[in-house]
Amino acid sequence: PCWRVEQFVVAQECARCSGFEMKTIPACGPTGFIEKINCASSHRDEYKSCRSAALEAQRFWRFVGSALGVAAAAAALVVLRQRVLDRRALEKVRKQIESI
Repeated sequence: PCWRVEQFVVAQECARCSGFEMKTIPACGPTGFIEKINCASSHRDEYKSCRSAALEAQRFWRFVGSALGVAAAAAALVVLRQRVLDRRALEKVRKQIESI
């Protein structure tokens, strides 16, 4: 591809590939997004695979939300487990006091 060895100008910003483009343009394969570029020296129009900033942001926030959810669930389990252990310890002390 000319964009690897030449300077280029982005003619069309990064956009999602349509179903037809997915089948006909190989650059759509890796990410599902392409941008049209013009190579300066050879004056060729080509397509280049790209990443969508909006999609990356959505994936990031989805990851952050799921991490917070897992952290909240783990914290709740720790609190519940601590309560069970405290009850067992109190019951053990109560039984020892009763046996005296």
